[in-house]
Amino acid sequence: MNPTPNTPDFHAPDLLQSLQSLSTAGLDSLPFGVIGFGPDGQVTHYNRFEAEAAHFDPARVIGQHVFIELAPCMNNYMVAGRFEDRLASGSALDETLPWVLTFRMRPTPVQLRLLAHPASDTRYVLVWRNGATA
Repeated sequence: MNPTPNTPDFHAPDLLQSLQSLSTAGLDSLPFGVIGFGPDGQVTHYNRFEAEAAHFDPARVIGQHVFIELAPCMNNYMVAGRFEDRLASGSALDETLPWVLTFRMRPTPVQLRLLAHPASDTRYVLVWRNGATA
């Protein structure tokens, strides 16, 4: 997938705002994985890039709990805990960290970008796979 000039960049400072304005087709055009989920942890957005890379059917993923059913390898203080801590304190979350995906696949080094804002019901885990350096 080749990004267009208007495609949000993985490192863009206003990426959360950009993601929230994209349609499903817009999310599907992104050159990185997008997993959006609500305050209850239920997956609400799962873009084409992530579906193809992880080999999960988006229709089956939507509605699953992101940290229990979809990505239990992220159900720890490094990922899930950061969302809980930041939002409990009423502050936004925008952090990028190196990660190794291990659930239902061979270990895959990636970069994760965690995005959330107290004023938004949708939180995001973004997954950059292209050599794990973005």
